[in-house]
Amino acid sequence: MKNVLIINGHQRYDEVAEGNLTRMYIDSASEFFEKNGFNLKYSVVESDYDVKEEVEKFVWADYIFLQYPIYWMGVPWITKKYIDEVFSAGDHNGLYINDGRSRSDPTKRYGSGGLMQGTKYMISLTYNCPTSEFSAKDGFFDGLSLDEANIATHKTFQFCGAEPLKTYSVHDIFKGDLDMITELKNFNNVLEKNFIDAK
Repeated sequence: MKNVLIINGHQRYDEVAEGNLTRMYIDSASEFFEKNGFNLKYSVVESDYDVKEEVEKFVWADYIFLQYPIYWMGVPWITKKYIDEVFSAGDHNGLYINDGRSRSDPTKRYGSGGLMQGTKYMISLTYNCPTSEFSAKDGFFDGLSLDEANIATHKTFQFCGAEPLKTYSVHDIFKGDLDMITELKNFNNVLEKNFIDAK
C-alpha cells in the first residue's frame, strides 16, 4: 500500500476564512484515499507541530497532498512558515542533500540535490478569483497558467526531487453560488487521474 501525507495548509481568519471549505476537501480526499487502500498521515500547519516529526512524515510519504487557500496570491503566511521550518530541517535529513551544485562538477545544476525522487505531490487550491484570469493575455495574471502563478510552491517540492501531479483548484468561492456537488465530483476525478489511473 502507498503512503499519503495530507497537509491542511489553512490559516483561520474569523468570519472571512474559517476553514470549512478546506476541511471539506480534506475530508473528501481522506475518504477517497481510504476507499482505495492508501495509508494516511495528517499534518496541520496551524498547530503546535514538531518539526522533526513533520520531516519524518515527508520521508515516509510516497505522495503528498497539500490543500490550502490562496491568500494574496500565495500560500498563507503560516503555511510558508511551516514550509520554511520543515524543509530547512530536511537538509541532509531525507529531503535534500544540498542545492545540487558541485565545485568539482560544473554539469551539476542548481536544484538537483533533492532526495525525494519517486515522491509525487498534488496541490489543491481554493481561490476567490475566477478561472478566466489564468492563461489569458489580458487577465490579471498576465497570461500565466494556474501552475505558473503558483510556481513557488511547485519549485519548493521540485527542489527536493518530488514530481508534480495535476493541480486542482476551485474558484469564485465568495460568490455564494458555488455548486459543491459538481466541484467535489471534479475534485474526485482529479484524484482518480492522479492516484489511480497513473499507477
